[in-house]
Amino acid sequence: MSTTMAHDAESKRKIVNRLRRAQGQLAAVIEAVENDAHCRDSVQQLSAVSKALDRAGFLMISTALQECLADPSGDADVAELEKLFLSLA
Repeated sequence: MSTTMAHDAESKRKIVNRLRRAQGQLAAVIEAVENDAHCRDSVQQLSAVSKALDRAGFLMISTALQECLADPSGDADVAELEKLFLSLA
C-alpha cells in the first residue's frame, strides 16, 4: 500500500497487546534455553510466541481489509493485501 494503514484505536491496542505478549513469551524462551530447560517446555513457549505474532499480523490485515470495505474508492492495493495475508498462512 502506498499510504500508512490507519488503525482504529481499539485495533491498535489489540495489536500492541499481542506483540507485547509475544515479546514476553520470547524472553521466556530465551531464558529457558539459557537455563537448559527441558526442550518440550521451550518449544511450547516458542509455539505460543509464533501464534501471538500470527494473530497480530492477521489483525493488522483484517483491519486493512475492513478499511477497504468501508472506503472502496481508497488507494488500497487488494493484491498486496492478499499477498500479505498469504505470507502469514
